[in-house]
Parts: sequence; C-alpha cells; structure tokens
Amino acid sequence: MTGVLYAADMTPPTPTMMTTAISDMETAYTDAKGRQNPNFSDEGGGEIGTLTLEPGLHKWGSSVTASSDVTISGGANDVWIFQMSGDLTVAADKSVILSGGAQAKNIFWQVAGGGGVLLETGSHFEGVILSMKDITFDTGASMNGRALTQTQVALDKATVTEPAQ
Repeated sequence: MTGVLYAADMTPPTPTMMTTAISDMETAYTDAKGRQNPNFSDEGGGEIGTLTLEPGLHKWGSSVTASSDVTISGGANDVWIFQMSGDLTVAADKSVILSGGAQAKNIFWQVAGGGGVLLETGSHFEGVILSMKDITFDTGASMNGRALTQTQVALDKATVTEPAQ
C-alpha cells in the first residue's frame, strides 16, 4: 500500500483526519453523482469488458461488470466520470487498461449500488473509486488509483498504488 490509510482505531489525530477524508469523499461522490447530461448511456448494457471508453460522462442505470479487459482511451488531460446506480465488478484476472496517455488520477468511478465494488482475484484497476458501500480487493488484485468509501475497504494480499499527480 502506498499513500495514506485511515482507520477509526488508530492513534490521534488519525480519527479526525479520517472524518475529514470521509467528508471530502462524500463531497466528491455527490459531485460525480450529480453530473447531468451524460455523453454515453448504458454502454454494453452494463458489461464493459472489451469496450474502449472515451473521455466524458458515462452513465449506467444498472450494475457494471468487466468480464473481459476494458480500455480507457484518451489524452493526459482528459477526464472520465463513470456513474452507476448499481455495483461494480471486475472479473478475476481482467484489467482496466489505459491508452493514449489517459491517467488514473482523471478517472472517477461513482458507485451507488448496495453491494459496492469487487475487484476479483488477480484483477487490475485504474482510477478513483467513490463508493457508498464496501470496496473489496480479492487476493492479488491491484489498483493504480484511490479506493474511497464511507464504509470499508477490504484488502486480501492486494496492492493499491496512489496515482501519479
């Protein structure tokens, strides 16, 4: 794990810092969720594996699954916001792949589903997850980005690397 990790039972001032971090996460979540007029709607019927996702606002009225690799393509200054009313799952040994200079720090995944986010065994993810429910990294999952939630992030021998600024 690189970056910052907060937990309620850590020594002060960590609990206060965690409260601030949760508040900041909620602000970012609300901003991402409140974006209107998507450029793309319900791509792949919620199955984004094999798709190449361009910059812009993408919206799904369902859960989103990547059963195959998915590519995010665009320039270094482009921004992607992915809104989903359901959960997000990346299948075992599948990846979110960046191309054309796309940067993880500019990719935001707003997940509203009650099951949260699941990165299955050996999967790789890119971007910033803003989830109201749990984010689970199964064994060997990896991420270049940030995992932000109001509840918990569960890691099982997983790797999370803070994206380059």
